Amino acid sequence: MFEDLSFGKIVLIALVILLLFGPKKIPDIAQSLGKGIREFKKAMRDVSDEIQKPVTDEPKAQPAQPKMVQSAAPQNGKTDVTESHPQPTQPQAGQSTTETKP
Repeated sequence: MFEDLSFGKIVLIALVILLLFGPKKIPDIAQSLGKGIREFKKAMRDVSDEIQKPVTDEPKAQPAQPKMVQSAAPQNGKTDVTESHPQPTQPQAGQSTTETKP
């Protein structure tokens, strides 16, 4: 593609660029082009580093273990419902069920 690009053709291309953009705009264009190339190389390096990073560096997500449900009743004969949710106590003799304010 660039095999037949001689010195004369390069000078002609440079003159056309100079005429199109002017001497004041060429440094700005070159600076912007350099920044773009630098950012592209940095992004390529970051992607390459991410690909080459060992798999062991990243924590693996643990698969969710299904919970085992026991269908048998506990050995003491009580159900889990009464243990986790205690029933309200009955009022003792001499206590009223309604509270009165003094």
